[in-house]
Amino acid sequence: MIPGFLSGLKPFFLLLLLFVIAAGGCLRYSFTGVAIPSNIRTIYIPFFPDQSGSGLGDLSDQLNDAMVNRFVNQSRLQLTDSPDNADVIIEGTITSYSNRPFSVAGDQRANLNRVQISVRASYQYVEKERPEWQKNFTGNFEYDPGEDPVDGETNAAFEALMRIADNMFNDAMGSW
Repeated sequence: MIPGFLSGLKPFFLLLLLFVIAAGGCLRYSFTGVAIPSNIRTIYIPFFPDQSGSGLGDLSDQLNDAMVNRFVNQSRLQLTDSPDNADVIIEGTITSYSNRPFSVAGDQRANLNRVQISVRASYQYVEKERPEWQKNFTGNFEYDPGEDPVDGETNAAFEALMRIADNMFNDAMGSW
């Protein structure tokens, strides 16, 4: 009796599996597929100057790379090297950087530090006078300073910048 019952469930599980695969495909499409207006084809992303005084020399490069990767790899927009050739411009400045204890152990030593980075950015259609948005974005990430403080801080800064790039991308895509 049980084998007959199980064989009767095979079509059900097959249908369920097909539904899950189809739903997964739809969810994937909805997160990565962006409905960009047909007249918007190019984006200009200049380097975000680092005015944070962080002492880390490559924050601007890392943020720029992250932004380019998001907009070029996750949308149909083409990167242009001039604002004159762009339909959309996203630009900004790295305004602050901090590396502070986040969690303190019983011996009053930090067992986690938090790197926090803030960026002031704007997103503007070239044909419009005013930006669609102009706002601050903050990203943070924790690391263990007892393991490898230099690489830990560098990796935490990178992860904080990735979060900022994700948030700017999501806000820009939400503008459409």
